[in-house]
Amino acid sequence: MAAAPKDSPEEGAPKKATGSADGANVTPFRGARPCPICKKKATREFHPFCSKHCADVDLNRWLNGSYAIPAAEEPEEWSESNLPGDLPPEDQ
Repeated sequence: MAAAPKDSPEEGAPKKATGSADGANVTPFRGARPCPICKKKATREFHPFCSKHCADVDLNRWLNGSYAIPAAEEPEEWSESNLPGDLPPEDQ
């Protein structure tokens, strides 16, 4: 069996990562936006929030129904006088 070249990793040796794990070399698509709760600068760790506290405040608002979308009630097309048992008698 031929010896592996010096610059290639040996079998069984752990491979080195080519990029950083924290994403420091990633270019964001848009500029940084403030935290929607307290308006401080958002961090990558808690994106789009600045801290775990603000993320928890937002989660609590969702769970309590504060962010509920109001539904428009459609008018009902029937009234109590038009119930099936109250139909007028048919002409004979």
